[in-house]
Amino acid sequence: MSIIRPYGDTTGDGMVQLSFTLPIPHDKRAEGAAVQLANTMGMDPALVVHAKAMGPDFTFFVVYGPVNHLVDTGKVEVVERDYPLLSPKEVNLAIRKTLRRRLTIVGACIGTDAHTVGIDAIMNIKGFAGEKGLEYYRELKVVNLGAQVAVPELVRRAKAEKADAILVSQVVTQREAHVLNTKEMSAAFREAYADDARPVLVAGGPRFTEQMAGELGVDRVFGRGTTPGEVASYLVDALVTRRRQTPSKRSA
Repeated sequence: MSIIRPYGDTTGDGMVQLSFTLPIPHDKRAEGAAVQLANTMGMDPALVVHAKAMGPDFTFFVVYGPVNHLVDTGKVEVVERDYPLLSPKEVNLAIRKTLRRRLTIVGACIGTDAHTVGIDAIMNIKGFAGEKGLEYYRELKVVNLGAQVAVPELVRRAKAEKADAILVSQVVTQREAHVLNTKEMSAAFREAYADDARPVLVAGGPRFTEQMAGELGVDRVFGRGTTPGEVASYLVDALVTRRRQTPSKRSA
């Protein structure tokens, strides 16, 4: 069955819950405005189940109600994982047998982004979701530069470390900062390296989708919920498996 409807109280009832903020003080008129917006979006009738003032000039709402829209799952487009998931032992073995050296990864939160939770979850040994981070892998050399790293400094450090891969995490999204920062980063690396010597560029963050890789100019994008094992497996596929026959010339 490829056609589905949202589920709330009973199967196929079309009920959805939506949250948003309006730039209006909290009063009855504000709640009416929230209902009007929900109606315009196709939710009818709409019920305001929560409203809370956000300072003197804004109100946060949660509305609940049915929509008539259907979802055709056969038309949903996603980026499927095109590489096998490997255990830490398999990652280490593949690198050791093929590269015969450690694979170097440099990671950072670039621009003004000071949120290191994402990059730390992937790179630090404590890891995420029950998986050890990349520091746990014996054949990976992990350099975590932390927060608020300028793009020129990231490029400089990547060259100094002879990085095979760059991991960039972006959490701050105001005014599309995550998109602008990542585009700046990818452009800087493409200018600083020859095509056959450039590190693999990976971007991650909760507001990224896998489909954005081309727009951002990176090789891969990882969204929310990504685990260290997924990143390690991708890097082996990109840097070991796919380049086995044509090893890249790495910049000194």
